[in-house]
Amino acid sequence: MQLVKKAENAEGTLQIVSNPRVTQTVKLVRLEKFLSLQSSLDAALENIKPT
Repeated sequence: MQLVKKAENAEGTLQIVSNPRVTQTVKLVRLEKFLSLQSSLDAALENIKPT
């Protein structure tokens, strides 16, 4: 969560490349609203917003 806040403070985003098991765990603890989980590096790069 600290890294997410640091990225937001720097006007950026934190994209996390994850696998299905990690994604399921994150959803169980309801953190998917705060973490940007992506299934691949390509998907993560597509979600980076240019400044």
